[in-house]
Amino acid sequence: MEQFIVSARKYRPQTFKDVVGQQAITNTLLNAIETNHLAQALLFTGPRGVGKTTCARILARKINQEGYDDPYEDFSFNVFELDAASNNGVDDIRSIIDQVRIPPQTGKYKVYIIDEVHMLSQAAFNAFLKTLEEPPKHAIFILATTEKHKIIPTILSRCQIFDFKRITVKDAKEHLAEIAKEQGITFEDDALHIIAQKADGAMRDALSIFDRVVSYCGKNLTRQAVTENLNVLDFEYYIKITDLILENKIPDLLLAYNDILAKGFDGHHFIAGLASHFRDLLVCKNPATLSLLEAGEHAQSLYAAQSHKAMHDFLLKGIELANECDLKYKVSQNQRLLVELCLMQLASITFDGEKKK
Repeated sequence: MEQFIVSARKYRPQTFKDVVGQQAITNTLLNAIETNHLAQALLFTGPRGVGKTTCARILARKINQEGYDDPYEDFSFNVFELDAASNNGVDDIRSIIDQVRIPPQTGKYKVYIIDEVHMLSQAAFNAFLKTLEEPPKHAIFILATTEKHKIIPTILSRCQIFDFKRITVKDAKEHLAEIAKEQGITFEDDALHIIAQKADGAMRDALSIFDRVVSYCGKNLTRQAVTENLNVLDFEYYIKITDLILENKIPDLLLAYNDILAKGFDGHHFIAGLASHFRDLLVCKNPATLSLLEAGEHAQSLYAAQSHKAMHDFLLKGIELANECDLKYKVSQNQRLLVELCLMQLASITFDGEKKK
């Protein structure tokens, strides 16, 4: 039986073109290589799973490829990876400093990739300073970190800093769609959208979730199967709840909330999601802000229909009440009652208006 390779490793980009959502950085690096303007010390910083180590490896390969016929030559003898999380002492850095002096046997450069560089001890940082400032011509250092604020300023000032941004939901969704087509998997647009949202800006997380969901659903990804597997509150729940609020059906509301709790969802998560749902409806009301609605095609049509029913004042008041409940949730003694009270107040907004008339 063939061994399964997780998608995050199987589809790891091999060229700068394949890197998702970091066009500004990949273009800058390519131009720097072409015009011979590449700094000898680079710092890649940004959240997890956005392509820092991947870009470092591609760059290490790219700068050594000049004059070589084989485009797939990986120059593994020229690339040294050090995980600073487990090798964070002065001796580990000293061994690198000793190696740096020896020129490469093949290719033009020796590339040292130091991952999780913020984990280095103070003494290790200090031992590294001089080499980082004046490395030999054949050496390039690429430091990668998720926590730039932990790196001492004397290191930062010696590096060219590249800030990697979070992957947008749209980019993640498009990349997942390509992978799904390659694997012969049929999918609903909303299903991939939920995975991309759940990944929270990290491509690696999106691919891990994708693998998990494919194991559960097989070759057909439906929105329903994805929400079941990831245990997320689907937008249809919120559409239904908002309809009950607009119709002032308090008993039905309380039963619907009880049903949500019975399925194992957290009340805090529910009320925060309800505030976001009202915000999305508000965004739908104006064509100018429609681009701020991050949702799949089917979801967009449902949001548009409901936004016509909900008045502007109701949505603003709804966001205020839901936010208030969100803030009080942690300190409340009776959290269920707090959310139920909030739902009753929401259902009474339009009801009171009619009474006054």
